[in-house]
Amino acid sequence: MIRVLIVDDEVLVRAGFRMILQAADDIEIVAEASDGKEAVDAVLKHWPDVVLMDVRMSGMDGLRALQEISRLPKAPKVIMLTTFDLDDYVHTALRAGASGFLLKDTSPHDLMSAVRTVAAGSAMLSPTVTKRLIDEFAGREPGRTRQAREQLATLTGREMDVLNGVADGLSNAEIAKQLSMSEATVKAHVSRTLTKLGLANRVQAAMVARDAAGW
Repeated sequence: MIRVLIVDDEVLVRAGFRMILQAADDIEIVAEASDGKEAVDAVLKHWPDVVLMDVRMSGMDGLRALQEISRLPKAPKVIMLTTFDLDDYVHTALRAGASGFLLKDTSPHDLMSAVRTVAAGSAMLSPTVTKRLIDEFAGREPGRTRQAREQLATLTGREMDVLNGVADGLSNAEIAKQLSMSEATVKAHVSRTLTKLGLANRVQAAMVARDAAGW
């Protein structure tokens, strides 16, 4: 059973997410919270597997709560929710270790899929949204290009080929087809790349690749 905490300052939004997720046999809602402070307290009390958290809330916002939750031992996976598909808060959240990013108008099927995907240890960001976020924000900080190139120097040529596909917003299946590899091999390359670079998910890896290219 996947244990979920829902965090949003709007009661109706929380109720909507609860109704959708409770329909799944493998998902349990363990608590709700209306701001970041309540979210941190709820995590410490219930230790959920996944936190669905709004980016913008009164009081402690989702980003600050994410930063506090990420520092906890055995921290849960966090999916950030927003009405904005390109947002500085979202970019910062991804760099801080968020495992997913979803718009609030995401379909019920995709919401359930996101929770399951993130609980299983993968990042949940559609390739289209991944590419738009990276295109919009990568390379803005001074010195990031040099730092990123130093990080990527540890990768093999094949790992770089796979990483470039990730940076283009491709799924593992699309990368496998492009490079004439099995999907399992691509997944293994992505996993090794994340370990070598010390990153939490493929979105962060894609941002490093874009930074290195100076995009």
